Amino acid sequence: MQHVRPGYAARALIASVLGYAMDGFDLLILGFMLPAIAADLHLSSTQAGSLVTWTLVGAVMGGMIFGVLSDYFGRVRMLTWTILIFAVFTGLCALARGYADLLAYRTIAGIGLGGEFGIGMTLVAEAWPAAQRARVSSYVGLGWQLGVLAAALLTPWLLPLIGWRGMFALGLLPAVASFFVRRRVEEPALFTERAARGMPKAPLKLLVADARAARASLGVAVLCSVQNFGYYGLMIWLPTYLSKNFGYSLTRSGFWTAATVLGMAIGIWLFGVAADRFGRKPAFLFYQAGAVVMVFVYAHLSAPLALLVGGAVMGVFVNGMIGGYGALISELYPTDARATAQNVLFNIGRAVGGFGPVAVGALAARFSFGAALGVLASIYLLDIFATLFLIPERRGAVLE
Repeated sequence: MQHVRPGYAARALIASVLGYAMDGFDLLILGFMLPAIAADLHLSSTQAGSLVTWTLVGAVMGGMIFGVLSDYFGRVRMLTWTILIFAVFTGLCALARGYADLLAYRTIAGIGLGGEFGIGMTLVAEAWPAAQRARVSSYVGLGWQLGVLAAALLTPWLLPLIGWRGMFALGLLPAVASFFVRRRVEEPALFTERAARGMPKAPLKLLVADARAARASLGVAVLCSVQNFGYYGLMIWLPTYLSKNFGYSLTRSGFWTAATVLGMAIGIWLFGVAADRFGRKPAFLFYQAGAVVMVFVYAHLSAPLALLVGGAVMGVFVNGMIGGYGALISELYPTDARATAQNVLFNIGRAVGGFGPVAVGALAARFSFGAALGVLASIYLLDIFATLFLIPERRGAVLE
């Protein structure tokens, strides 16, 4: 039986949202800062791009490590450590003297970044009642979008003033949040009750414990892979797409990108509402179909207003689905393996998603950015098949 403590539930939600917002801010400012970093440290385009890739590699490693540790030692304890690691090593990036040390700092910061999403989603799912589970899980996803939106709006203004080193120094601020998390949020009752019975039994094995679990795990891995591939493929290249194809300045590219991010935020919120009301599978299928259509349509837009509005609508569908993973995964796995499932499956998707910017860049170089976006639209068809045939409906399930 899941126990709900209203004051605790709100604190758990705030902690999870703050952690994920900091991650989103950090990753997008890196995209905006790459030209300045490359010029200052004399990096090749390959070296500059690898800073994003290795941040994601670190995130995958961190997600898998901290997901398992969270099922063993606690959600709040591991969330605190992930925020602290992320903050300290992002701050150290400001002191980088060359490619090698900057790459090391980015990779370790990524390890902290990778753990926060799944642990935060688990913490919130275990703290809130079943009827609101998808909605509050979507708020954690909104945290990332708030961070990304802040980055899109603030970076064009701050970067000329404090430079890329100053922007990385801002990454030390999340260290303060880690103290807030540790002091104000205790472990959820579901975890403490399970911990009283002893250590969990091989959380990773529970992801494939039987045919039902293995099928669900495959389905969720596909959904997370498409989600991350599409998201990173779009967001890393969108400012460049607007600049090179339409001659937009850094400020204008940032504003148009912010419109897409705002659409994503609206889509995440609406997804949580829809998933609680109509079920997880209907919400996913509707958004996946919308993503196929809107990415293809956006690739053929050229007028400024059309790009602004079309980008926002595309954002609703492309990233709105992030609002559903927390509730979906939490309902598919027991407390012994819930954080492991959240972080391992999502970070498998993040590992695949790391190839998104590479694939979009390669297609854009060979053909055009428009053609690359058109191809990107087709991957959401795979999402639809996985949802139809691999994912069970578990809306309202009591967490075990």
